Amino acid sequence: MELKTNTFKKAISAGHKQVGVWNSLCSNIASDALASSGYDWALLDMEHSPNDFRTVLSQLQAYENGSTSAIVRPVWNDPVIVKSLLDMGAQSLLFPMVQNADEARKAVAATRYPPDGMRGVSASQRGNRYGRVKDYLRKAHEEICVLVQIETLEAVGNIPEIAAVDGVDGIFFGPADLAADMGIMGQLASEELWATIAKGVEAGTAAGVPAGTLVGTSQKALEVLGGGMTYVACSSDLNLMVGAADAQLAAIRSELS
Repeated sequence: MELKTNTFKKAISAGHKQVGVWNSLCSNIASDALASSGYDWALLDMEHSPNDFRTVLSQLQAYENGSTSAIVRPVWNDPVIVKSLLDMGAQSLLFPMVQNADEARKAVAATRYPPDGMRGVSASQRGNRYGRVKDYLRKAHEEICVLVQIETLEAVGNIPEIAAVDGVDGIFFGPADLAADMGIMGQLASEELWATIAKGVEAGTAAGVPAGTLVGTSQKALEVLGGGMTYVACSSDLNLMVGAADAQLAAIRSELS
């Protein structure tokens, strides 16, 4: 059996724009429903959602038969957590709060087997199709995508060094935490915030590393994709549900009143 191709990694390395959605509901049914929508990628969030290994596994399975690439954000840049996620079949990981090149190297090392890293070896797990991918130990890293999250001004300033780390496939801007670090917490429409992000995108582009982010509207997604970003999540399953529910109920109550 052949190692599964990471279509997301291949696409962003070629500069192809990728539209994604955030998964915060921790639901394999929600993921199964979204898998038929045609998003290029979906983020399974462990940092700010109550996902655990079992719920992440069920969502990876839900996306397996569609064209949407699943990316997992672990709760932290922890090699023990990463080991389990890779063994259960995750091929793309978004590491939160990466501040410098050393932390980026730690993230990459967690995804590589010795001597290039520190990933523990399991002979039979979902990642290698339970032992059926015979050259998995030698080739697994080729299809693993490492994305590092830029969430502070310190990290923005260190983008050239972070992007130069071998094995970093993309940078990802966290607007909410970056705004907080800039002293404008909650002001996600701030021109200052997006000007800072734009400079970071330029630094990443100059280093040959694609950039991405999470926004809340289709209009903003188009704006940042046109401004140099390669992969953008345009909403979340949670916000899509809440927005549609609130709008429908408001429309009905308006007519009744």
